[in-house]
Amino acid sequence: MKYSWILALASSQLAACGTVLWDGRFNDLSSSTDLNKWSWANQVGPYQYYIHGNSEVTDYVNLSSDYKNPADTGSTRGVKITLDSTAYWNGQTMRRTELIPQTTAAINSGKVWYHFSIMRSDTNAPATTREHQVNFFESHFTEMKVGWLSGSSGTSDPNLRWMASSQTKWETEFVAGVWHNVAYEIDFGANTVAFWHSTGSDDLKLTVDAVSVSASSNGADWHLGVLELPRDGYPDEDEDLYFSGVYIESGSLTTSVSGPGGSSGGGSSSSTTKASTTSTSTTLLTSTTKGTVTTTTSAPATTTTSSCVSPKYA
Repeated sequence: MKYSWILALASSQLAACGTVLWDGRFNDLSSSTDLNKWSWANQVGPYQYYIHGNSEVTDYVNLSSDYKNPADTGSTRGVKITLDSTAYWNGQTMRRTELIPQTTAAINSGKVWYHFSIMRSDTNAPATTREHQVNFFESHFTEMKVGWLSGSSGTSDPNLRWMASSQTKWETEFVAGVWHNVAYEIDFGANTVAFWHSTGSDDLKLTVDAVSVSASSNGADWHLGVLELPRDGYPDEDEDLYFSGVYIESGSLTTSVSGPGGSSGGGSSSSTTKASTTSTSTTLLTSTTKGTVTTTTSAPATTTTSSCVSPKYA
């Protein structure tokens, strides 16, 4: 066939793309006020929005192209999640602003990848003196944490960490302005989770091999956002975290930070030329060893169009 090589190339690229089960990249929302359309009686849109304080949605959740990883070309905007003096939900003593996927897709079975990028700014930075539980399941079998861990020695901790079953498996200093790209590789059948990570525009790399966990979910208990534990003697301050590139896929992992439907610097999409890189130090923890590994933050890459296309959220 005259153009068989073109079809073969297209087929191989599509095979490298995962199937997007749920798309939470905010591309279908005009502003965060669209979250108010959701209710238990009217379950529309990509997110359930009910874990927040009593003020307006714009006090807790805001969308902007300025809030996304610039390398995440599959997203039109990112989200800023805010904790302020009113961010107490349902009479609890913990400050919380969280979004939960609204979907009937099978995001809680088989092998799936939960994608997101996370960043902080110097403005309204999360307190290093309090524990922040970030992007967690109800059973906390996999989650990120920021700041001082409750019950730990000392008074503060500047690190961002990945935890499995409440045990730190990876950590690095949470430096302002650095985008951390993450995929939880969850195998609900095998009860394991692995950790993929990169910074800036770099492709995701397997950073921690699969570890055994009690992986369980009802499909509506993954919390995008932040829960901050209270701590005596440390007053509330306004705090912001930024997220982009939020989606869940199956089949295979999209390693490009551009995500499905975006232009790409590598991964499961077309190749590009990257600019120079700078290094940051991270720590990898296992049950028997502790070592140091290096990740890199890349300047923006020249772009080509990805062959991965995302469907609308289920």
